Amino acid sequence: MAKKAIPDLDADLDVEPFKPKLPFNQDPHRVREFSERNLEMAIGRQVRAFRRQQGMTVADLANATGLSIGMLSKIENGITSPSLTTLQILSHALSTPITSLFRGFEEIREVQYVKAGEHLEMERRGTRAGHQYHLLGHIGSNNSGVVVEPYLITLTAASDVFPTFQHDGVELLYMLEGEVEYRHGDQLFHLKPGDSLFFDADAQHGPEVLVKLPARYLSIISYPQA
Repeated sequence: MAKKAIPDLDADLDVEPFKPKLPFNQDPHRVREFSERNLEMAIGRQVRAFRRQQGMTVADLANATGLSIGMLSKIENGITSPSLTTLQILSHALSTPITSLFRGFEEIREVQYVKAGEHLEMERRGTRAGHQYHLLGHIGSNNSGVVVEPYLITLTAASDVFPTFQHDGVELLYMLEGEVEYRHGDQLFHLKPGDSLFFDADAQHGPEVLVKLPARYLSIISYPQA
């Protein structure tokens, strides 16, 4: 007796292949355009970028500033050097500080290199509890608008528990060595090497039980620039 064929239920359906949803739209490998060495080109690029952010056409910007479309085209293409009065008019129409129009001109991006063993030891709230803080680098005022403080924290037999840290921003912990029970609010997490914890630092947090010493972990704190 011949076996009855089992119909392919998906044969007549237009089934899209499964595509995992990406968590972010930003491409981490995208290469940004280099900083301009020519002042007129840098200003023109910024004017065009701010105009597009505002959803304005060149004609819209001409109406808002009283400048001709031809003049705006020359400015955006770096063909002419606009006066300070013209830049002030443009900044007002684009709702941006006049200094932002120079942002792309020979920008300097800071970088810091710290050799092993040369980290700067810092005093923070946990220092009195025997926590050792080594600052891994620091960049002050920057265009990102974010301050980041990366620390290497070491806990030893001389360290006390301290589950009551509380500060602005967000914090990322990455466990390197040892084990601790780490509290965040009303939750307790057993952290082992390779584990990470990312949290809102406004809630009380900190190591509550020192399970295996010495313990070392990275602490990266980020908060808005003042």
